[in-house]
Amino acid sequence: MEAQNLINEYIKRARDAQAIFEKKSQEEVDKAVKVIARVIVDNAVMLAEFAVNETGMGNVTDKISKHTNKPKLILNHLIGKKSRGILERDETTGITLVAKPMGVVGAITPTTNPVVTSMSNSMFSLKCGNSIILAPHPRAKGCSDMAAELMRGELKKIGLPEDLIQVLPEPSLEVTTALMKAVDVVIATGGMGMVKAVYSSGKPALGVGTGNVQTILDRNIDYAEAIPKIIEGRVFDNGILCTADQSVMCPKEKYDEIMELFSANKALVVKDADMIEKFRKALFDENGILSRHVVGQSAQKIGVLAGVNVPDDIRIIVLEASGFGMKDVLAKEKMCPCISAYKYDKFEDAVEIARANLEREGKGHSVSIHSNDTQHIEYVAEELSVSRFVVNQVCAIAGAGSYNNNLAPTNTLGCGSWGNNSISENLDYKHLMNVSRIAYFVKDAHIPSDKEVWG
Repeated sequence: MEAQNLINEYIKRARDAQAIFEKKSQEEVDKAVKVIARVIVDNAVMLAEFAVNETGMGNVTDKISKHTNKPKLILNHLIGKKSRGILERDETTGITLVAKPMGVVGAITPTTNPVVTSMSNSMFSLKCGNSIILAPHPRAKGCSDMAAELMRGELKKIGLPEDLIQVLPEPSLEVTTALMKAVDVVIATGGMGMVKAVYSSGKPALGVGTGNVQTILDRNIDYAEAIPKIIEGRVFDNGILCTADQSVMCPKEKYDEIMELFSANKALVVKDADMIEKFRKALFDENGILSRHVVGQSAQKIGVLAGVNVPDDIRIIVLEASGFGMKDVLAKEKMCPCISAYKYDKFEDAVEIARANLEREGKGHSVSIHSNDTQHIEYVAEELSVSRFVVNQVCAIAGAGSYNNNLAPTNTLGCGSWGNNSISENLDYKHLMNVSRIAYFVKDAHIPSDKEVWG
């Protein structure tokens, strides 16, 4: 009852604020979105230091980059997008689209990416005239509170209700469950347990699936260009992004050359079976569950946990897997700067390795391909059940949207029915908008004959 009373108070404030906000013009809504993006950029350093100190995950430099670049990327994507009033008039069909808010959004945010997930969900919510209540992971409550207070302060400065954005004071399962049942729509960015709870809340829900990005290196590419991209993504923020490369499939005749390139780019390539087993035990418990002690940690910290000396200049650990799919736990997601390596003969074999690994974990999420062969790229896209295929890019960064690939910039990536999600694309503002349709009578519409219909 105490949790329900608390949520009732938050919901009332959110509905009162939203009732005022939904009457605002497109220009006023867009101004609100802009100021909350800007305040995160302006406080990027402080928020990065706060997040790393509180969660113990990631690193300050990369979080500063994230807090600086992601707000601008999302804001640029939202500029000029209509989300209030009449969206479109189609004179041919007689259909006119009218945008409406969903109401109060509940957003569950992760410990791995607390600040920009809170920010992006708030930007998408406000873009459509909604209010939002954030439920951060308990280990990221402080930095989430700080980000929200900064955004609330900016709303107040431009004469809008602060309570368009709120944060639960003491996140707990009981309170979060009560929130999910009280709001109009829920966004869940986090572990599968939370996502499943969201989908059983009885409210419309937008969740994400588990990441386990499979990276396929084709033949006849510039490996010296591809390997640094893989490493850059794998080590970004100590490897906690769900879009980061997890396993790399290499042509067998180029395998040694590729491993040498990894080494030349400050990777520790591990081929010794005993040493690989030490890392395997440090990364996963006997049940194949990723250890929370490795998440978002540096290569050196992983080395300490494994009892292996990892030199200070090493950025990433490459582990030669003994099998794929269910044959080796290294086929799973590793949320730290570790990547598994595989050899393949025919290109189709690389796809089958990726398929087996995804069937074990990460189906529906993402695949990275480095190739100059359109037929190969489209073969992979036709064969594997994931929602996004990132070609010749730093997947960790580009998979969540980029200026160069036109994927919607976000921090919440849908994985379709493969990942038990309701969307198979990047979460965007449009997913937080109701759309009404005015259906005008079309006087001269063509009515087909039976022959046209049946042939």
